[in-house]
Amino acid sequence: MEYLLEAAGIPRSTFFYHQKRLSEPDKHAAIKDAIRESFERNKHRYGYRRVLLDLRNQGWVANHKLVYKLMREMGLRAKVRRRRPYVSYAGTISHIADNKLERKFTPGTPNRVFVSDVTEFRVAGRKIYLSPVMDLFDRSIVAHTVATSPSTVFTADSLSKAIAACDPEPGWMMHTDQGFQYQHPSWRNLIHDNGGVQSMCCAVVSSNTVVSIE
Repeated sequence: MEYLLEAAGIPRSTFFYHQKRLSEPDKHAAIKDAIRESFERNKHRYGYRRVLLDLRNQGWVANHKLVYKLMREMGLRAKVRRRRPYVSYAGTISHIADNKLERKFTPGTPNRVFVSDVTEFRVAGRKIYLSPVMDLFDRSIVAHTVATSPSTVFTADSLSKAIAACDPEPGWMMHTDQGFQYQHPSWRNLIHDNGGVQSMCCAVVSSNTVVSIE
């Protein structure tokens, strides 16, 4: 044994310490079983925080550090479902504006070029939609609206707020994708009636599309 330890470069104290630990009963065996049961029962969707909450609801006394450590040791990792991005494009419904922005994402002055999109979130099992308007000059969000439906009124409201807040000079540009909200006459008229120019990217989401607002 001495020869093998010396050949492996393992100190005797280290070897006997780990040997002793292996021979001792696992003091966390019971809670490990509870963790695995919770993880399996919830179809591998729970991370350590939700497993901890589930354990506490069952009467277990534990902290997040312990549950996190044990789940790592047991190789229990929650399955993360990729969120499908909201896509408002539904084909050519009305007017498709030309791409006047042409990837010129850094205007020299504020209140000249704005971009907008619609982002979908799920909160407490419900779909929530966010429509921000960004000034490309400094990437600041100048207006936004939140709603439970991605309607044309919803997107027009955020644009109206942006116009009121920024009071852009004639010739300003609003650039979006080709979502149905942005093809609607109400959106187009709101831009034109306030001295703006409408611009749209290509229908397929790519590097040529709207600057990421998320």
